[in-house]
Amino acid sequence: MLRLENIKSYYGRMQVLRGINLTISQGEFVCLIGPNGAGKTTLLHAICGVTPIREGGIFFLGKPIHRLEATAIVRRRISLVPEGRRVFAPLNVRENLVMGAYLRQGRENKVEIQKDIDYIFHIFPVLQERQKQLAGSLSGGEQQMLAIGRALMNRPRLLLLDEPSMGLAPLAVKEILKVLEHLKSTGTTLFLVEQNARIALQMSDRGYVLERGRIVIEGKREELLSNESVKHAYLGR
Repeated sequence: MLRLENIKSYYGRMQVLRGINLTISQGEFVCLIGPNGAGKTTLLHAICGVTPIREGGIFFLGKPIHRLEATAIVRRRISLVPEGRRVFAPLNVRENLVMGAYLRQGRENKVEIQKDIDYIFHIFPVLQERQKQLAGSLSGGEQQMLAIGRALMNRPRLLLLDEPSMGLAPLAVKEILKVLEHLKSTGTTLFLVEQNARIALQMSDRGYVLERGRIVIEGKREELLSNESVKHAYLGR
């Protein structure tokens, strides 16, 4: 479904991504772990067209997308749940969800969009209770649920998640993970960047380890969980 070939990206003169090769098949749950500053968020932004690449290619469903505008990539139903949630604070919960479907409006009737809002309320019942509440007044966990719900309003073929557990209370993390497991069971393709390596690897089918802009280890979940280097650097003993 997604293929990255020799991706190189820079911030000014500083090279951040140093020849990334990565694949994700349809229906897979793949994670990317690594230390702060390794280039994980930059890689997600490159896939979404937010950060330009200097070399290499990004292919989605067999077609190149690395020269497309970010809006065109969203139209291909790739959605990002950004680090830090970034909900529209002055808008209420329902309005945030409607914003997630902005590229669908005018092409689909309101019944279809409402159907998806009802689905979001089903998997995140607290959002239904708070649907008229301003997003900026929600707790961190509720904002993360809203950010995921907003991304799902695009009916994504590929859902990218950037540190969804960051700064959340354990109960909120548990709720988020339960929904990711549900999405995995429905066949949604997921690419998760997560600082909590143990959580990420336990949920994923496969994983990649990114260090200093390079993929240094890759493998199936069981292989990475038993890898001595991964244990030492990311899991503890």
